[in-house]
Amino acid sequence: MEFKTVTIENPHSLNFILGQSHFIKTVEDLHEVMVNTVPGAKFGLAFCEASDVCLVRYSGTDDELIDLAKRNAHALAAGHSFIVFMRDMFPLNVLNGIKAIPEVCRIFCATANSVEVVVGVTGQGRGILGVVDGHPPCGREDETGVKWRKDLLRKIKYKL
Repeated sequence: MEFKTVTIENPHSLNFILGQSHFIKTVEDLHEVMVNTVPGAKFGLAFCEASDVCLVRYSGTDDELIDLAKRNAHALAAGHSFIVFMRDMFPLNVLNGIKAIPEVCRIFCATANSVEVVVGVTGQGRGILGVVDGHPPCGREDETGVKWRKDLLRKIKYKL
């Protein structure tokens, strides 16, 4: 087996979700979760089909995000993986809905950080082994950091 890393192209630090599924139906199910969970959702998604004609399948509501998802899926080229880019929303708005899709096997990450994907390459194809999400910690949170975190969560209305 050969190991490769694929850097996720994300020039605007958009939030995205990277996962694995097992069925072509994933494209339509992901689309439904996105539009049914967040009214007016702006997103693009792509899915790497791992059997039959092995195409990158896609959907979404925003052409720029659809193109970004297709480019990243093609670069990953890992069977039955999917990537969803979103604008003006957060992964936590849709993550439980995505995890509840019966054919979704795992979520590798949900982030706006820089991400490198570790891909294993064999004679059969490629598979995602894991991700490097962001950077390592530079220290420990102090009381000022605790206050900042709590204030931020209340400012963006995720805590009362």
